[in-house]
Amino acid sequence: MSRLVFAFCTYNRANRLEKLVAAMRAQSCPIPFEILAINNNSTDNTAEVLAQLAQLPGPSLRWVTEPVQGIVAARNRGIAEALDSDILVYIDDDEIPLPGLIEAAADAILNEGAECAGGRVEMDFTTIPRPAWLEDDLLGFLAAVDHGPDAFWIRDTSTPIWTANVAYDMRLFRNDPELRFDKRFDRIGNVVGGGSDAVMFRTLLERKARIRYRPEMAVLHAVETWRLARSYFLKLHYRAGLRHGRHKLPAYPKAVLGVPPFLATQFVRQTAKAIYMQLSRQPGALRQGMNATHALGTLIGYRSRP
Repeated sequence: MSRLVFAFCTYNRANRLEKLVAAMRAQSCPIPFEILAINNNSTDNTAEVLAQLAQLPGPSLRWVTEPVQGIVAARNRGIAEALDSDILVYIDDDEIPLPGLIEAAADAILNEGAECAGGRVEMDFTTIPRPAWLEDDLLGFLAAVDHGPDAFWIRDTSTPIWTANVAYDMRLFRNDPELRFDKRFDRIGNVVGGGSDAVMFRTLLERKARIRYRPEMAVLHAVETWRLARSYFLKLHYRAGLRHGRHKLPAYPKAVLGVPPFLATQFVRQTAKAIYMQLSRQPGALRQGMNATHALGTLIGYRSRP
C-alpha cells in the first residue's frame, strides 16, 4: 500500500508545535501517513515538545535532529528520511494546514500522475494587523500563493509553488540522488533570504516534470512582525541579487573592476527611479526600491564570484 510522509522543518518555534501537529493529525488521507519533524538544531525546548507530542494519539509523529544548520540541510534530511515512502508533503513550521491538504496531494500524485503538486498559501493577519503600505503585489514575497480556484498543470514560472505546501512523488529523488535542495541557496536560522525551494521548482520545470496546482492544498501562513517592515523586502531582494550575481549569471568577457558595465548601469537606473518615486510619493515606490536593491546585490554578487 502507498504511504505518505507529512513533514516540516523547524527551528526555535517550540511554542507553535502543539497547534501545528494537532492540525496535521486532523488531516484526512486515503492512504496511511506519518508526520515527520526535522529539528534543525534548535536551541529552545523544541526537542522536549516534540518528544511529548510523539506520545499523543493519532497519526504517528517521528522526529529527528539535523545538526547541520540551515534549511537546505533540514529539507534534504527530510528527503533522506522519507526516501522509502511514496509521497513527501512539506509545509513550514509557521503555518497551519487547512482541511483537505494531504488528501488533495495524494490525489494529484496517485490519481492524476503529478510528480509535484502545490496549492494556496493564505496570509494570517489575525494576530498581527496588515500594514496599510503592504500592497497586494507584495504578498507573494511573504510566500502568499493563490492561482485561482481551479486545478491546472503548471508549465512555467508565472505560477510558482513553494515548500509552504508542496508534495513530491518520491520516485523523483530515488531515481536521481543528485536531485536535492541546493546548498548555494541556503538560509540559516530565522534570517532573510534563501530560495532553495524556488530553485527546486525551476529545476523540476526544466526537467519537464509534471507539476500540478491544486487549490485544496491550502495552508494558513502566520507572518512574523519582523517581516512586516519595509526593510525586510529590501533585504530580501538584496540577498536574492547576491545569489543571482554569484551563482546564476555567466562570466562576461567585458568587465571594469570585476563588474560588467551593464550591471552598474542597471543599478544606477533602478536606484534613480526608486529615489524619484519615493520623493514624489508614487504608488509602487517600495517595489521599485526592491528592484534597486536587487540590482545592487547582483552587482556585488557578481564581483565576489569565486
